[in-house]
Amino acid sequence: MSRLKYIAKRFLLSVPVLWLGTSLTWFIIYQGPVDPAANLLSGNERLTEAKYEAARTELGLDQPPLQHYLDWMWSLFTLDLGQTWLIYAGSDVGALVIDFLPRTVWLGFWSVLVAVFVGVPLGFYAGIRSNTVADYIASVSGIVWRAMPNFWLAVILLSILVGSESLLGFDWDTFLIDLPSGVTGNPGLSYMAGDPLALFTQPEQTLAAIKKILPAALVLGSASMGNEMRIGRTAVLETKTEQYVDFARARGVPGRLIVWKHVFRNALVPLVPVITTEAFLLIGGSVLVESVFGINGMGKLFFDAAIQGDLPLVGSLMFVFIVLMLAINIAQDILYTLIDPRVGYDGN
Repeated sequence: MSRLKYIAKRFLLSVPVLWLGTSLTWFIIYQGPVDPAANLLSGNERLTEAKYEAARTELGLDQPPLQHYLDWMWSLFTLDLGQTWLIYAGSDVGALVIDFLPRTVWLGFWSVLVAVFVGVPLGFYAGIRSNTVADYIASVSGIVWRAMPNFWLAVILLSILVGSESLLGFDWDTFLIDLPSGVTGNPGLSYMAGDPLALFTQPEQTLAAIKKILPAALVLGSASMGNEMRIGRTAVLETKTEQYVDFARARGVPGRLIVWKHVFRNALVPLVPVITTEAFLLIGGSVLVESVFGINGMGKLFFDAAIQGDLPLVGSLMFVFIVLMLAINIAQDILYTLIDPRVGYDGN
């Protein structure tokens, strides 16, 4: 099986997963114990039978379940996500997703980047220099980072940055580039609207957006950082004892080449699912982090919709999250083919 066929097969396998996840979402929301129409109108003191029936009609609940299911699925797969009822009442859900999603993607991207470019190198360094002082320090640091709750670390880091001038000797809001709105708030991404190349052509705006999201990204990526550090160390220790490494060393291959070509590359293979799995968890973790740092992203939107009982909005956002997770999963498969040439050629 060629790599192209392997990736095509993974795309096809994602279709039933998308269908099953979306179907379960519909069943839980519209056939579960909570009546979406009654839930939406629960805070209305003047709730009448007419208003209740009007809400059911608007949500399509007066239709037979099968017809409602087919209409709802068709709307989602044609990207007609409907309108909100309680959160930003009357707003188009698709427009909200377009507005809120870039902030969550920006946060998730830098969270993964911080975790990968800090956790993986430290884990590999600890594995190469096992049972040394550096190994012990890196291992303990990984355990500490892994153990710290996100919400606690977010509050502590926010307190430090707010009082950075007295605690650190410099003002974070004016360090390198000014942040007039302070530590909290949304990163300014509007300058890239319609022009993705602005990320490179307007470096000052990009630097400001990075600086704005960096504290939240550090908090969100902290648990992943510790996990990848620990697993990276274990992967290197196991790879160092493989026969092909001993064979390369016996042939007189330089140690630096053995490390870079044989040890590091093969140690990355078990890390790929770890990194992508952590990316899944970042979607859930973003709820708390976005709330603490005042970022209006998808996590906070989903949290507000769930708390206030806007179940139709929750269902639409669940569909978006399922699509995002499948996209991350496909990216994992593509990374596998790049790191391990054997993938796609053995019939798996």
